[in-house]
Amino acid sequence: MSLKTESLQKHVRAWQAKLAGDPMRAERDKQERATRVAYYRAQTPDRIRAMTADEFYEYISKLWAMLIWGNKKYVVDKLIKEHDFAMVKSELAELVWGNLPIEQRWDRFRSAIKGVGPAMMSEILCSSRPEEYMLWNRRAYVGLDYLGIDHLPRYNYQVTGKRYRLLCDTAKEIIQEMRNEGIVDADFMTLDFFIWDELQVEDNLSQIHNKAGVVDAEEAEEIVKPEGVREFLHNEVRDKLERIGVWLGFSAKTEVKVAEGAVVDAVWESSIGNLGRVIYVFEVQTKGSIDSLIINLFKSMNNPAVQGIVAVSDLEQIERIKKEAAGIGPLRDKLKYWDYRKVLQVHDALELANESINSLGLVPESILSV
Repeated sequence: MSLKTESLQKHVRAWQAKLAGDPMRAERDKQERATRVAYYRAQTPDRIRAMTADEFYEYISKLWAMLIWGNKKYVVDKLIKEHDFAMVKSELAELVWGNLPIEQRWDRFRSAIKGVGPAMMSEILCSSRPEEYMLWNRRAYVGLDYLGIDHLPRYNYQVTGKRYRLLCDTAKEIIQEMRNEGIVDADFMTLDFFIWDELQVEDNLSQIHNKAGVVDAEEAEEIVKPEGVREFLHNEVRDKLERIGVWLGFSAKTEVKVAEGAVVDAVWESSIGNLGRVIYVFEVQTKGSIDSLIINLFKSMNNPAVQGIVAVSDLEQIERIKKEAAGIGPLRDKLKYWDYRKVLQVHDALELANESINSLGLVPESILSV
């Protein structure tokens, strides 16, 4: 499918009528866009590189993408802890203001910085340079899918620099139609407000995932794609396992040594009454040797706190893992299996729930940050 121009024009006109009927809201939205862009534009490369931890927190915490977190300080502190802070700021300055093509800047940042996904990256780019870059997130997916745009990336690992540039190119066509309909100052930030207000006609995660069937052709080939793509997939699943654990109330971490010779992709940890410390271990398999995964999981059982072990992979590899584990009694009896696509869907559902709940502001950030 290609852009449904008539449908787009209809919704642009409806949006204009809606704003014309509520001029106070129209002015408020316009001012919000202007204030946001003014703040992020003011963060020049030199200012980004010179940021203190508090200034960096302000820069990140203003993002709409951070609404999924009740405790934003947890996210920012983790980002600083897991990287050299000066390197994070330098890479951020290069992403936003660098001279290389956006494809290269995007892929470089994603390779260097863990914990900042396409939604945050694209929002920073859109807020800083709204005439050039779009904001890509779940809402944008729903809106562009409704307008008939094909081959949209549903998962973070699919949003490479090249895909992001193509998304921006497609979004420029929509912006041009908005201008043709009389919104002469439309840019990518205006587009985001339009998508949010007018194109959330199918904002249901189960429909998003089920629409193309259980496994579409592109996803069926993921595990045999080039090493770099599989690495992004592995890291996305690993990081989202951590997020799921945090949202469920566990102390969750990635790349954890749980026993001698066993460093696993993710753990969920909790203290449960008389049981004491309880650990659930997750290993993600998108590349490498299944034998190595089996050995790593088996070694993790040497930690008496490990109460659950989960192998996360695609359905084909899960069957292979089951066969390999069948001859190892203790591991066979304890090992559970989780299709990585289900992990991504669970994450998206919890993300939506957290975003909705946190937008209510029931618990002040100052309390959560203590």
